[in-house]
Amino acid sequence: MKKIIALVMAALMLVGMLAGCTAADDGPGKNKYNLTTVKEGYLTVITSPDYAPYEFYALDKDGNPSLAGFDMALAQYIADYLDLTLEVVPMDFNGIIGEMQNGKADLAMAGLSPKPERALAMDFSDTYYEGKQAFITTKANAGKFTDLASTNNADYTIAVQSGTIQVDLAAEFSPNANVINLTKATDIITELLSGKIDGAYVEWDVAASYQKNYSDLQIVCEVPYEAEGNVIGVKKGNTDLMKYVNEALNKCVDEGTFAKFLEEANNLASGDNYQGMLDPDGKVPTDAG
Repeated sequence: MKKIIALVMAALMLVGMLAGCTAADDGPGKNKYNLTTVKEGYLTVITSPDYAPYEFYALDKDGNPSLAGFDMALAQYIADYLDLTLEVVPMDFNGIIGEMQNGKADLAMAGLSPKPERALAMDFSDTYYEGKQAFITTKANAGKFTDLASTNNADYTIAVQSGTIQVDLAAEFSPNANVINLTKATDIITELLSGKIDGAYVEWDVAASYQKNYSDLQIVCEVPYEAEGNVIGVKKGNTDLMKYVNEALNKCVDEGTFAKFLEEANNLASGDNYQGMLDPDGKVPTDAG
């Protein structure tokens, strides 16, 4: 956990915009499009808050967490557009598919790419962001990896986050390496910095965010990937919701608001933040490093 307070004002601006998004305490929205949602008058969004700058917790000067990130700002924008009250449910990434498959949420917003196997559990919105993929290591290990081909070595232990596209990338580019699956992106960074693994496949912006906070990290190279970019997972078969989510999404991008969300999220991710699940009291766990 990085303790930098220089960006408090920026944090307050974005946190203020997201206020109330985890606990839907303002009552149901007016639902001007008469949409069917899992909870009447609410837009229920599931996310995995360990993936800055997509979704994470910004901390105020007293260490109190509030959800932040450009996915979360976009979620609030969509809820406002639909005149619904936003309710965000954080969970580990590998639980998102099951929750959507069981119809427990309206939207999944967690840096999702439109992998075909995910289409069994959810429908996909229009693409709203095209990220890149990276292979990262530490500066101490940088000499081991001159290019992507050098990762394919049985002597190396390489990590990926469970359930992500990075699992496929590791299988493609590092099939001979000892590839391990970890639950959260924060677990990957912890293992990497402690020397327990040699490298990892991580989304580029996420890697860059961690690199700002941990100077020992180094991005080795971009990893080729032919996906269509990031999408929102929409509850299977809810065509009306899909229609208006795409309408809101494209308006947000076209008017330049999403670009502002990106800039604000990247600034916050460089500041005082926590990535992972909160304790039962909604606080940063005391053992968070």
